[in-house]
Amino acid sequence: MPDPLMYQQDNFVVLETNQPEQFLTTTELLEKLKSELQKIDFKDLPFELQQFDSPAAQAQHLIDTSCELDVGIGKYLQWYAVRLEK
Repeated sequence: MPDPLMYQQDNFVVLETNQPEQFLTTTELLEKLKSELQKIDFKDLPFELQQFDSPAAQAQHLIDTSCELDVGIGKYLQWYAVRLEK
């Protein structure tokens, strides 16, 4: 049986256009995604996100099911769960 620690998503590395990589907690990533989603016109959101009524729900869905958000031509926003060791 797999160790539940394998599925823990407490920290993420975030890759963004013209920015150095960042390490964010789940809460910080949620806030970042909510902010980015609010900049996108509702009709331009992927269809799967249009079913959610708030940017918070949309952001949580992205964290749970994806690792990138289309933020425009020639731009990218990607995140990957990482395990940080002390």
